[in-house]
Amino acid sequence: MSYLLRLEERPFPPDENPRERASFYDCFPFEYPAWGGGNFREPCLRLRTASGGGCCELFYEKHRIFPGKPPLEGLPAAYGGPEECATLEITLRDPALDVRVDLLYTVFEDVDAICRSVRVENGGREALDLSTVLSAALELDNDGFDLITLHGSWAREQTIDRRPLSPGRQGAYSLRGISSHQFHPFLALCEHTATQDQGLAYGMSLVYSGNFLAQAEVDQFDRVRAVLGIHPEGFQWRLEPGASFQAPEAVLVCSEEGLGGMSRSFHDFFREHLIRGQKKHRPTLLNSWEACYFDFDHERLLQLGRSAARYGIELLVVDDGWFGRRNDETTSLGDWRVNEEKLPGGLKRLGEELADLGVGLGIWMEPEMISPDSDLYRAHPDYAMAIPGRAPTLARNQLVLDLTRKEVRDCVYRQIGQVLRSAPIRYLKWDMNRPLVDVYSPSLPPERQGETAHRYVLGLYELQERLVTDFPDLLLENCCSGGGRFDPGMLYYSPQIWTSDNAEAVDRLVIQEGTSLVYPLSAMGAHVAVCPSHINGRVTPFQIRGRAALPGCFGYELDLDKLTEEEQALIPQQLEEYRQYGPLFRTGDCYRLASYRENHTYDAFLCVSKDKSLAAVSFLQVRSRAYRRSLRLRLAGLDESILYRRRDTGEVRSGAGWMRGGLLVEAVQSDYLSVLVTLEKIQR
Repeated sequence: MSYLLRLEERPFPPDENPRERASFYDCFPFEYPAWGGGNFREPCLRLRTASGGGCCELFYEKHRIFPGKPPLEGLPAAYGGPEECATLEITLRDPALDVRVDLLYTVFEDVDAICRSVRVENGGREALDLSTVLSAALELDNDGFDLITLHGSWAREQTIDRRPLSPGRQGAYSLRGISSHQFHPFLALCEHTATQDQGLAYGMSLVYSGNFLAQAEVDQFDRVRAVLGIHPEGFQWRLEPGASFQAPEAVLVCSEEGLGGMSRSFHDFFREHLIRGQKKHRPTLLNSWEACYFDFDHERLLQLGRSAARYGIELLVVDDGWFGRRNDETTSLGDWRVNEEKLPGGLKRLGEELADLGVGLGIWMEPEMISPDSDLYRAHPDYAMAIPGRAPTLARNQLVLDLTRKEVRDCVYRQIGQVLRSAPIRYLKWDMNRPLVDVYSPSLPPERQGETAHRYVLGLYELQERLVTDFPDLLLENCCSGGGRFDPGMLYYSPQIWTSDNAEAVDRLVIQEGTSLVYPLSAMGAHVAVCPSHINGRVTPFQIRGRAALPGCFGYELDLDKLTEEEQALIPQQLEEYRQYGPLFRTGDCYRLASYRENHTYDAFLCVSKDKSLAAVSFLQVRSRAYRRSLRLRLAGLDESILYRRRDTGEVRSGAGWMRGGLLVEAVQSDYLSVLVTLEKIQR
């Protein structure tokens, strides 16, 4: 770490000079700032006592260091054994309120990351109301930092935004009950001169899937306080005497190798210490959605399965429409029973017939939702979230189930389990297609309604924990109307997430660049979709669509039989490339060489195996570079002393030669060009 507290400045502590108390709190860099006493910047902890007081002052009490890392009750969290990591626990206390705050810091042997979490306990005799409990603060001198956040909307998630820090508060947030398409639970601070491969960069990521605040504040003394945690807006948690509250975990990384170094630290951390299913096989798949939407029956799906089998695609995923009376989006969510008019013999028959073809079965579900036109709603309208005296707010013709209630969770899970046990289902896509609006639960008294949004997320985590425990061989892919809940909390339960409903290749270059700033390529669902695109109408060559999807978890969102003969002839090549390069992309170190988002012309990245013996370069040109000479891509991440052979041409150079001399991409007067190059170590 390059930044230390400026201890040469006398802080005038208030125990020596009480009249400077407010000045001290206004400028001192706190490790975990609480509200009151003159702290006018964003606090990490804010509470209210029974008498209405809101001040809290935390003082060091003790600390301990122990091997390993404890789990967090009810929350996803990083893992590591005693030989992999060690944890520092610092205990703070407010002696007037008898409030205890435990700050946990875990460091890992194999990755440059620190996990931070916070636990607040009420040791007093009266109940307290917590209104802010953030997970981490980072206080720095502002040495010309830029702020990086990820923003977007449906079909254009995870767009990188970089701008100089300015006085005041700035950052990202969600109040939608989900981490959201609009912003992402992440921020980075980097030197203004930082590039992909050099310069200082700090990254903060929150292991949480609900409302969040990721904020950097520049104060009057040009110092920065960056905070991350559950958004205080609408949040309130009643803490009875003896009770405690556990905040979600934050992951912090620091890199002096630029944004690329920051990204690779996040990638390694998530792969090795958060994603429990990282090493699960990622099958190639064919999804039925853009192939036929709701318009299918048993024979139609079986024909898709035959087409998949012909090319060696491993899995057919039956998307929306297989249950209840679901022929459009207006009905049947919550009725997770097979529609046997569409599928005689149910999913069991379909799965068995697909298995005879050598193709596995996957399904789509939206377990958190309920349709007003459903048997479940007619029997239990109270299961849907609604504010008393107001008509519930429909979105996409559906309401949200109240997952804060155990009986609702049990009802949902019972149906999921029955479906999964009824057929040879290998994959489940868990979707969620709307935000939380009517945030109210009759299971909580009026003074505790501020707990509802967080308790919803805890209920979701409980459901998915039960699912991966009871069905350990199931491949779970999370989805939230695309990338609306692509966050570390979800990755704890599912090793991959559907990156965006927009699978069009050119738009995906921008979406996948932003996603890979924080997450490993192994986490991104990426498919070849219908053309012209159902999202933006763009016509993109089939080869380009395949190469754009290659880095992620590969599949198709179309009817293979409707492709041209030339396109069908490319499918075996695409599948072979995924089998060849997929393991490297999933486990290697990723280096960004060029950004289509920045240059609006071409995109390029490089993946290098951990032992430096194998590398792959992907180059995609979207627009013709009129009257340009050949392009030289400066490679990165290779071992300078190793000799590498270019597989397609036989050219041999040292790692230093490839990195300094670069890879030449010949100028082609075409709007679309794709180049995929392999470099392999020469065995001496």
